[in-house]
Amino acid sequence: MKRLGRAVLGHQPIGLIFGAPYAVFIALLFAYPLGLAVWISFHHYFFTAPGVSVPRPYVGLENYRAVIDDPAVRQAFLNVAVFLVINVPLTVALSLLVATALNAAIPFRSFFRTSFYVPYVTASVAMVGVWLFMFSSGGVVNHVLGPLAPVPVWLINQNWAMPSIAIYVTWKSLGFFILLYLAALQTVPKELYESAMVDGASWWGRFKAVTIPGVRQATTLVTILAVITGANLFTEPYLMTGGGGPNGKSTSPVLLMYQTGIEQNHPDFASALGVLLVIGVLLVFGVQWLLERRRT
Repeated sequence: MKRLGRAVLGHQPIGLIFGAPYAVFIALLFAYPLGLAVWISFHHYFFTAPGVSVPRPYVGLENYRAVIDDPAVRQAFLNVAVFLVINVPLTVALSLLVATALNAAIPFRSFFRTSFYVPYVTASVAMVGVWLFMFSSGGVVNHVLGPLAPVPVWLINQNWAMPSIAIYVTWKSLGFFILLYLAALQTVPKELYESAMVDGASWWGRFKAVTIPGVRQATTLVTILAVITGANLFTEPYLMTGGGGPNGKSTSPVLLMYQTGIEQNHPDFASALGVLLVIGVLLVFGVQWLLERRRT
């Protein structure tokens, strides 16, 4: 009996007591809503007034077929693909380069580290207001680019709305990813840099041969978190383009879920879309995990 209890509870049962509140938190705020969304996606479901009971029949894969056949859904996933193609490489490259610079002995290093992190902790509504002005016809972006500016107003142009959002999100979240890389850079042995310098390697040579391999695990984490950011994109298109405009060119799947599930009272359609989005993200992570496993 004692062996069975130890096998179930482990050698330190008190750890279960400390971990139980977080397990309950995960179950209530993540596992239960996800399970409910899966159940709703297989039924004809809509919201009703409190106390009103209506039948919600099982419809099988009907909601999933409606999602797949909807051109707005395909456009939303295409928009996120454009976002990820721009955001993920920029996030990885810029955060690593800036973290490498901030890891060196430069003047006002603490000030710069704090400055890069401030936009990440600042309210999105305030930041969006500033960037709406910057992307306007008389904003800073067009003044800096001058005659090279491709459009007069970025956020109402079908081709530039989503790239503009991707640039904004990259800038706003850059400080968080810089901190991740700074933590990873502390684990890279200084002896490797010294050996590379003795061998005559330039700064770029040391960066390629020592820094990039040394923070490979952090790069994987940054990439995963950037993909999660793109999959959960909601606030930026909702505030910056008036709910996914122009003509749905900046609508994200999560924003479309809100519009169809809450505004139009079709939670069954929105739940099916959400389940497909979760499956898509898991597939991306699976491919990345296989590639990382093969590399190591």
